Amino acid sequence: RVRLVRPMEQHYASLKMMEESHWTEADGHTFAAAWGVEVAAVPEFSDSTIHIVAGLLLPIWKRLPKDSTRVYRLQTDDGERIIGRRVTPAWVAGALASGAVDLSAEDAFAALTDGRAVLHLADDLQLRRVRVMGANRIELSGFTDAMRERLSAYGLFHEIISWKLRMFVPVDASGPAILAKLMERYPLQRVSEKEAA
Repeated sequence: RVRLVRPMEQHYASLKMMEESHWTEADGHTFAAAWGVEVAAVPEFSDSTIHIVAGLLLPIWKRLPKDSTRVYRLQTDDGERIIGRRVTPAWVAGALASGAVDLSAEDAFAALTDGRAVLHLADDLQLRRVRVMGANRIELSGFTDAMRERLSAYGLFHEIISWKLRMFVPVDASGPAILAKLMERYPLQRVSEKEAA
């Protein structure tokens, strides 16, 4: 395996895939020029939303996600100090659920790619991150043959693996839009934590 390092991300790939790809060796000068172009394209600042559970935590400590017990101390631009545990948008949606779950397609996609949540949709459909052929994918399970054409029209792709038809949401930039179409037709019912393997 090799690790592909870029200015803001990194990926892992097999040596065989590298041999079959368009990657070529470059000298130091060519590499430095290409690296500089990528670094220049990175914005100086980026915004992100994080969710913190703050306040009296001991009574609900056992309900908080078990993947990390790290406590954060933050200070807002207004000077307010916050101490609490960081949680995923999927956990927030599940904790606040009273009937329907309110989770945007972007947050749902982030929760799925993070691998810590299982999304339960209408008609007994489930979305979860799985590892297939060395790559993380978002798999839809529980679909019927009658749903297959509609799901493909939304942008899901299918593969036959071990004589079984499996459907996946793309994990590239088109993923959130495809997930939004899927969640519009099959609304999100609940979010659960993925059990550790």
